[in-house]
Amino acid sequence: MTTSFNPPVRRLMGPGPSDVHPRVLGAMARPTIGHLDPEFSRMMEEVKEMLRYAFKTKNALTIPVSGPGSVGMETCFVNLVEAGDTIIVCQNGAFGGRMKENVERCGATAVMVMDDWGKPVDVAKVEDALKANPGVKAVAFVHAETSTGVQSDAAAICALAQEHGVLSIVDAVTSLGGTPVLTDEWGADAVYSGSQKCLSCMPGISPVTISEKAADVVRSRNHKVQSWFMDLNLVMGYWSGEGARVYHHTAPINPLYAIHEALVMLEEEGLEQAWARHAAMHSALRAGIEAMGLSLIVDEAYRLPQLNTVSIPEGVDEAAVRGALLSRYNLEIGAGLGDLAGKVWRVGLMGQSATGEHVTLFLSAMEDVLSEQGAAINTGAALPAARAVLG
Repeated sequence: MTTSFNPPVRRLMGPGPSDVHPRVLGAMARPTIGHLDPEFSRMMEEVKEMLRYAFKTKNALTIPVSGPGSVGMETCFVNLVEAGDTIIVCQNGAFGGRMKENVERCGATAVMVMDDWGKPVDVAKVEDALKANPGVKAVAFVHAETSTGVQSDAAAICALAQEHGVLSIVDAVTSLGGTPVLTDEWGADAVYSGSQKCLSCMPGISPVTISEKAADVVRSRNHKVQSWFMDLNLVMGYWSGEGARVYHHTAPINPLYAIHEALVMLEEEGLEQAWARHAAMHSALRAGIEAMGLSLIVDEAYRLPQLNTVSIPEGVDEAAVRGALLSRYNLEIGAGLGDLAGKVWRVGLMGQSATGEHVTLFLSAMEDVLSEQGAAINTGAALPAARAVLG
């Protein structure tokens, strides 16, 4: 007979999910009520307001989409992109490629702005693409590229979009709550994220914010949105507010309790303080990595503090290292993707995984496993270097 599943207790320091705080897990276990219950409706309004705080926006259409970050991504594309449109898509890693897939599945043409994995989106190339392609509808780019640990200049790219009268679609899955996402200041039109990274919630909810300009585009489409479930014209009716809510789908009630609690915790800490914490933990990790004799592949000016790509030393079996960390220390880190497969480890410092305890555990565990493999590292140096930064 099949028995209940009891997962091991892990420390999650990969590209996501991150560790989930016990308060968030506890919130998810609260009694389920109906998704049209007045109390649930009241909570929905609080979630919307707290998401506006996290996104730094006043956008009325700021909601948690039912589904992981990929559903948030697809929601933005299927609503804003129609067959025959031309979209500039910036790709400097795996997730820019997913944007291209979305554009093409909408029947539109993707004009690609390509940059090397490990480098930020080249703003000059975006400007050239806009000048060379009159009639473009939008520019789509990844703010925080999870596959490489690179952060691109969202303010500059969104400003170019505004200058040329086109929409901007921004992937902030790995940045929201970890580094500044300044939706209104940037003038971004559609920004999507995920619950499982710097917000310290479990996967399954995708926060999305849509500007009034973009919402008007959705309302004035020539054809119905190809996805019934993600059609914002319908979803807006469900999230429109107390007394005006129209049934669309059964919301994931308990996961919404969880994102509510995670956002309460973000407010308690303070958004700017959360950004500072992620930056401080990155500084400690970097000090330890460099003292050990390892290096990060991304130039310092473009590094994501919450996603660190560490070069694999010569002669090291990278998969064996990850396996040993998991089996011996219950510590998960990520492998490289695409062009970086076999070349880097991806080490996450996101949300509840961005603590001094996580940094020191990773450094001590990595030193142990690499020493066992005979890697040419400096032993005994990483922890003192990290502690000097942690204070």
